[in-house]
Amino acid sequence: MNSSVFDFLVSAVPGESTALDVPAALARHRAMAADFPNTLDRAAIAGFDSAGTGSAFLGGYQEALRALVPTLDPADLVSMCATETGGGRPSAIATTVSADGLVTGTKSFATLGTFATRFLVIARAGEQADGRPLLRAVLVDAGAAAVVTPLPELPFAPEIPHASVEFTAAPGELLPGDGYTEYLKPFRTVEDVHVVAAVLGQLLRVARTSGWPAEAVEQLLALFAAVRGLGAENPGSPGVHIALGGVFDRLTRLRAEQESLWDTVDPEVRSRWERDAPLLGVAGKVRAARLRAAWESLG
Repeated sequence: MNSSVFDFLVSAVPGESTALDVPAALARHRAMAADFPNTLDRAAIAGFDSAGTGSAFLGGYQEALRALVPTLDPADLVSMCATETGGGRPSAIATTVSADGLVTGTKSFATLGTFATRFLVIARAGEQADGRPLLRAVLVDAGAAAVVTPLPELPFAPEIPHASVEFTAAPGELLPGDGYTEYLKPFRTVEDVHVVAAVLGQLLRVARTSGWPAEAVEQLLALFAAVRGLGAENPGSPGVHIALGGVFDRLTRLRAEQESLWDTVDPEVRSRWERDAPLLGVAGKVRAARLRAAWESLG
């Protein structure tokens, strides 16, 4: 066992690069990271173990869900179900959950929906005194979902499937707390941090297997250290959103600075990276809005 994730990332021997089989990749990631309790460490290790950005995203996404809901079974493959045809805002959520946990409604975009063993569903449980929706988070076994319909592949990370999911009085486990403030809202930040950790793990794999200079490895590892520090903080903190904005900005500049080093990378690996790099821009407008709101909240 390595005493530190940093030691692991600079000394572990990368496994063979293979095509992504979602359940197999997840099982391999978990086995490799079994001795590391920190979800961000496990996300980075998943990235280091990944043949491409799709597999890295898988590890980061699953670890983000475990950071949000630590009681999740390690063997489960979980999909967050929030987005509906009107979007992911609380006012757009029409899916309902009864007092005894029965979920009814349709989620239009569930990442990993076709492979999920459980769904983390954000559903409407009524209205608050001011008329805003009262949301709850509910865990629903995949076998209880009425219909899971695969969606077309995205142009980047096509190995990661997405689906629409329809629930009809599906029995679920109501989680404690408010579905928006304690699950949906923080998940957007928690996911960003964990996916960046996984991508940095993948880039460290590329750097080491391609013979990049020590300085390049140092810079990637230093950026991971910054990301790892954010994981210990409240994801709703304005300071965290400001720091995360700096992390994304630094990652963009670092990618540009290291562009010439990709000439030494295996052509297939490089092709996958160039195809999947737009994944880092997903939800960029939402992040920018959070960053503006964070600065405004501090006057």
